[in-house]
Amino acid sequence: MKQYHVAVIAGDGIGPEVLTEGRKVLRAVAQLAGTFSVSFTEFPWGCEYYLKTGCMMEEDGMEKLKGFDAIYLGAVGYPDVPDHVSLGGLLLKIRRGFDEYINLRPVHLLEGAPCPLKDVAREDIDMIVVRENSEGEYANVGARLYQGTPEEIALQTGVFSRRGTERVIRYAYDLARREKKTLTSISKGNALGYSMVFWDEIFREVGEDYPDVETHSYLVDAASMFFVKDPKRFEVVVTSNLFGDILTDLGAAIAGGMGLAAGANLNPERRFPSMFEPIHGSAPDIAGQGLANPLAAIWSISQMLDFWEERVWAKKILCAMERLLVEKNTLTPDLGGTARTTDVGDAVVRLLEESV
Repeated sequence: MKQYHVAVIAGDGIGPEVLTEGRKVLRAVAQLAGTFSVSFTEFPWGCEYYLKTGCMMEEDGMEKLKGFDAIYLGAVGYPDVPDHVSLGGLLLKIRRGFDEYINLRPVHLLEGAPCPLKDVAREDIDMIVVRENSEGEYANVGARLYQGTPEEIALQTGVFSRRGTERVIRYAYDLARREKKTLTSISKGNALGYSMVFWDEIFREVGEDYPDVETHSYLVDAASMFFVKDPKRFEVVVTSNLFGDILTDLGAAIAGGMGLAAGANLNPERRFPSMFEPIHGSAPDIAGQGLANPLAAIWSISQMLDFWEERVWAKKILCAMERLLVEKNTLTPDLGGTARTTDVGDAVVRLLEESV
């Protein structure tokens, strides 16, 4: 029997609540499958830990995480801690330290999920966004000069290496080929004459190895418009760190809302653990009230299982979520229901049991 060991960083706000339900679902899947077991080790890192210790995670935290099969992250962020401190000291530190250079965000309209777009069919919103996750605009390279004077200057430098750009684009080509889907590159080469022109060149170069993959290229402003006006033209999307961050939130808005938005931070070579998370944030205004929607956290468990190549069960989780959304008996307030966070996790487990 395979054994999977998962590091749990519940983090801040609603993170502990939604991860409790995700773990509940993963335990149920392991029991129903009977072919693997799962164990969890909790780490109390996050903003509360920072306020007590001055660090977002322990000094040797990366070494402690290194041996796990996956990291399950709840949420990072709290009003008393600046965002650049909370993100830089935990989330980004793990992404960079473990070379999780692929950020995989599904933008898939589940049956029964709300959609703000008019006359859009469920099958019209079905894409996967491959976001570069380790460098680009979020490389944190820059400077502040002449601070406090009228001549103050802030410099923020994007970092686009050939290795970093090529590997994310090649991953997207491989995915498009495997899934027999089109591939769209999104950049801004008309305005960013170094980084994005370089990106576009690499996209064309790598494409020579994939003559069977149909490709398209859009500027990010046009792509943002088409995400709303004509989302069916996108199947596999590859883009930079910043543009991917923005576009996937837009994608979440058209595919059921942030309560259904999950993300995977992958080290495809599996030299380091990959990290899976809901991307809705910590929502401190509703923390501890049992109102949080755990479906994004449960979807990220589906992504974890898919990465472990337990794909049958990854799909069963999404099917259970769809049944939940269609039946509308057990939904949290953000989806128009009155259910508690724990009720949703229990309902997904029940539906999984019924599917066996």
